[in-house]
Amino acid sequence: MIGIIIVILFFVFATGKFEKHEVAKSSYALGTLINLRASGNKAQVAIDKSLERLNEIDDRMSAFKESSDVSKINLNAGSKEEKINSDTYFVVKKAIEYSKALEGTFDPTISPLVKLWSIGTKEEKVPEKSQIEKTLKLVNYNDVIFDEKNNSIMLKHNNQALDVGGIAKGFAADEVRDIFHQYDVKSALIDLGGNIFALGSKEDGSSWKIGIQNPFKSRGEFIGILSVKDKSIVTSGNYERYFIKDGKRFHHIIDPKTGYPSESKIISATIISDNSIDGDGLSTGVYIIGIDKSMKIIETIEGIDAIFITEDKKIYKTLGIDESIFTLTDSEFFEEL
Repeated sequence: MIGIIIVILFFVFATGKFEKHEVAKSSYALGTLINLRASGNKAQVAIDKSLERLNEIDDRMSAFKESSDVSKINLNAGSKEEKINSDTYFVVKKAIEYSKALEGTFDPTISPLVKLWSIGTKEEKVPEKSQIEKTLKLVNYNDVIFDEKNNSIMLKHNNQALDVGGIAKGFAADEVRDIFHQYDVKSALIDLGGNIFALGSKEDGSSWKIGIQNPFKSRGEFIGILSVKDKSIVTSGNYERYFIKDGKRFHHIIDPKTGYPSESKIISATIISDNSIDGDGLSTGVYIIGIDKSMKIIETIEGIDAIFITEDKKIYKTLGIDESIFTLTDSEFFEEL
């Protein structure tokens, strides 16, 4: 989310030949690698239409394209409201809803802080405390002003900036799912840079198998396997983008309240939901807010479940995750009852 989440999920495929109408295609959009795989007579056109839609969303919501809605909002921060496309308006509105629900641990105005740290780029650094304190004043989701009548958004102060990169991927995954439905695709895997949507079931009617990355090991090492149908899976973890300075590790998930990388004991948060935008909206915030509050928040939201991994290798699951959905495969980890 907010351009700072790295989601590490891997498909676990059964061996066997592809069904004759299955189509797979890779592309690049929303700042990430896109992998779409679908089965059906109209799978090819469904994928082509989906890629067109993804590029359209990217053009509207990218913080790096000058002509995008988000860039125009940022350019006019503190001066005037910007009339934007209904897609962008919906995504920003949804982001603020989750900011409120998560007590500000998810905040789409965190962009100036992320830029200050620049983790994952050649400019990454530990900023001076005074720089962080100054920049923190620009981070406040309550400063996003909506004009429902005119479909306009404004940031209250100069130098504030939105970044909806993470939650936009969730919105985009849901849009691809809807396009697949329109073209009668009943079995598909949608991967937007790790934002996974498992549409329907596999061709043989069985559940899709998706591995959850072991946060202590190299890519492709799982702690367990999810078995899902018609579900989105989004994971936030601190193990992919980080740097070490003077012996201390600084990861990319910045706490909007402190201005520093989150010190929550959670090191991986996986959200399983019906809609991918919800998984995006929740995964970073629950990561930061801590295990006790996270469990309580997720348990109150219908149709959404979560699996958390803490630094002491404990696995916490919400009540909707039973043995038929999640299988722990790494004996170094143990499930907290």
